[in-house]
Amino acid sequence: MSIVSIPAFNQLPSEAQLRYQHQVEKHGRITNMKRTLLHSPTAFDALMSWYPLFDDLKALIGERSALFYAYAISTQNDCLICSTFFVKILKDKNISFAEFAFSAQEKLLIDYGRAIVRNPHQIDDAIFSTLQKQFDESGIVLLTAFAGLMIATNLINTVLNVPLDEYLFEYT
Repeated sequence: MSIVSIPAFNQLPSEAQLRYQHQVEKHGRITNMKRTLLHSPTAFDALMSWYPLFDDLKALIGERSALFYAYAISTQNDCLICSTFFVKILKDKNISFAEFAFSAQEKLLIDYGRAIVRNPHQIDDAIFSTLQKQFDESGIVLLTAFAGLMIATNLINTVLNVPLDEYLFEYT
């Protein structure tokens, strides 16, 4: 059971209703996580910065690598909603994460994402060394900042026990 309610549109203050409407117009729906975040429009805005950060990440490493990176972080973090969301996207692209032959860069990103979640204090020096060979400092900062925001999204869903959206049921 969810820790906080998932507000209906008419239960939200006007400021939050505008954000709700924008999400529906842009994406055709609003997820349970986003509705939960609308209890605090400031929290909502902070976590919605995920989208421009993800766009920058895709520009840096490509869409497929960005999806693998986000999925690896979410599964390592054991976030049902985010993991299932990325399973859906990958399946829609006919990609099986479990059976896919990753490039060296994709494997590096998966390892880095998982290491950040497991223990950010003890990331293997070999991972950092390889990252430094493939990315400049701004790229490494972007990768790390995205991981932080992905983890924050995972945290909201997990801690507040946000229920899985119905459109994702078939992907579990």
